[in-house]
Amino acid sequence: MTNETENIPPHPRDTSKIIALIAWALLLIGYWWYTSANGLTPMQTMQDLINFVSESPYGFPIYVLVYMIRPVFLFPATLVTMTATYLYGPVQGIAYALVASNLSTMVAYFIGRFFGSGFLRNIEQNKTIGKYAERLRQDGFQTTLILRFLFLPYDLVSYFSGFLNIDLRWFMLATVLGSIPGTISFGMLGASIQGDFASQSVSLDPSALLISAAMFGFSILMYRLVRKREAAQN
Repeated sequence: MTNETENIPPHPRDTSKIIALIAWALLLIGYWWYTSANGLTPMQTMQDLINFVSESPYGFPIYVLVYMIRPVFLFPATLVTMTATYLYGPVQGIAYALVASNLSTMVAYFIGRFFGSGFLRNIEQNKTIGKYAERLRQDGFQTTLILRFLFLPYDLVSYFSGFLNIDLRWFMLATVLGSIPGTISFGMLGASIQGDFASQSVSLDPSALLISAAMFGFSILMYRLVRKREAAQN
């Protein structure tokens, strides 16, 4: 007897997801092949961006656009955050980075939401991933806050939350609050750089480095406090 499900054609939405995933993979392969063939390291790529943005009258919109599309190429958020303070100084640069990073978070979230939970069926069998997936479903705000304070890969958390269809309002609120210490920390690291961004012989401003380290420690402290509060509630 023939299984009737064998004759059911794939859902158009599933087909579009497969096509989009293939296109994304080809885009990533093309990008990393180009950078590898031209000997472009991430630091050199950011130096090229700095040169371009600093010479353009549309520097800030270009910076925001680059930050927003960065998750598509899996480019490190930390480097783009450091670029803002290197270009615009600590106060203005951190403000720009906060705006741009949260816009990029929404891009990654909606990409994850587009592909949907079907892609998580296998990886959720991993004990650690499964634990955080269940926690995100039960308490998206507090879990996202913990993950941001803990400096887990920025885009991974966003994609994961989109996969699980976490409430966008609580996800974004937790992201805005939880990413402030990290943005200041990496922003001050960028502000401490004196000289060519991609150079191996740059000098660093000790006071900016101290603030960066202090904010890193503050973020870990906030993580511990939120976890302690969570344990007390349970």
